[in-house]
Amino acid sequence: MQSNWGWVIFFIGSISICLVMLFFGFLLGERSLQREDDTPFESGIASVGSARLNFSVQFYLISAIFVIFDAESLYLYAWSTVVREAGWLGFIESTVFIFVLFVSLIYLFNFGIFNWVRKHPLSCLGN
Repeated sequence: MQSNWGWVIFFIGSISICLVMLFFGFLLGERSLQREDDTPFESGIASVGSARLNFSVQFYLISAIFVIFDAESLYLYAWSTVVREAGWLGFIESTVFIFVLFVSLIYLFNFGIFNWVRKHPLSCLGN
């Protein structure tokens, strides 16, 4: 338990700092009941319409796929810095890694994840 006191103090200190900042923000913050103050500030331009728009799920799928493949490229970059020390075993491992990424990309193409207009909306459920 002796070695955990540092973590306990850090946790209590972090929570204390957050609570103090929230308290002073509430204490010093300006209060207004006018409707105009509830609208977001858009560089001095009056807001027109609602910010609640419906986006296609396709945008979220593409962004999730981008994040996944971007993270994989970071692994490849880290591998490339030690390519000489890794030898043939490291080369084979990275080749298998790239092959798995390529197969997953082909699967996504065949699944139709990149088609913006689907003939059947529920085709991804196997119907």
